[in-house]
Amino acid sequence: MDIATLIGLFGAVGIVALSMILAGGFGQFIDVPSILVVVIGSHLVVLGQYPLNDFIGAAKAGMKTIMFKSPDYQAIIAKIVELADLSRKGGLLSLEGAEIEDPFLKKGVGLLVDGHDGEVVKSILEKDVSMASQRHEVGAKVFKSLAGVAPAMGMIGTLIGLVAMLGNMDDPKSIGPAMAVALLTTLYGAMMANMMATPIADKLGLRDTEEKLARKLMIDGLLGIQAGQNPRVIEQVLMGYLAEGKRPSAEE
Repeated sequence: MDIATLIGLFGAVGIVALSMILAGGFGQFIDVPSILVVVIGSHLVVLGQYPLNDFIGAAKAGMKTIMFKSPDYQAIIAKIVELADLSRKGGLLSLEGAEIEDPFLKKGVGLLVDGHDGEVVKSILEKDVSMASQRHEVGAKVFKSLAGVAPAMGMIGTLIGLVAMLGNMDDPKSIGPAMAVALLTTLYGAMMANMMATPIADKLGLRDTEEKLARKLMIDGLLGIQAGQNPRVIEQVLMGYLAEGKRPSAEE
């Protein structure tokens, strides 16, 4: 679970809610018709822009920003070196019973055990990386569209409220409350775009980058194993994926 995402999203909502309470009470900032126009209306507009499968997939991808755990590159490298040691001692077939948690790495090892050529293994795994990246890109685009639509729907709701207010100008006492309700839709639209949709879209881009890096690292490691390279050489090659500050020292 990504604690940073949880703190960011819920922390921002909490600060705004606290400000509303301090401004005179949370209840005055709640208006059901405005919520319907912005929340439901925005989602329906975005649904009209994308196929249903992409829309549902984006919702699942959005959950991934919270549940996703950033790859532990050092642990991945250590596992690949362990597999390389095992392969060097007993051959590629000795990897068949190895315990591997990561599904992508497990699939790659399975291809090696089946005796596929290195180019075939690379092609199959890179295709998986490409397709996963495309799904992430679509999810990010859906949330970016939502970030663009929500403020527009907020303005539409505001205009609806203003029309209703102007239609009741004969009652001066109703103008103030009506104007407040009209402005709430703009508030909801801005909150939805900047506190939910945009952060999730940006986080999906980050997740895609992290996942692609981890999988490219695995592909290089698997190809090294398939080529029979020395495990220490494989380790040094894979360490190139880490920032210098995160690489183990010579003593380690």
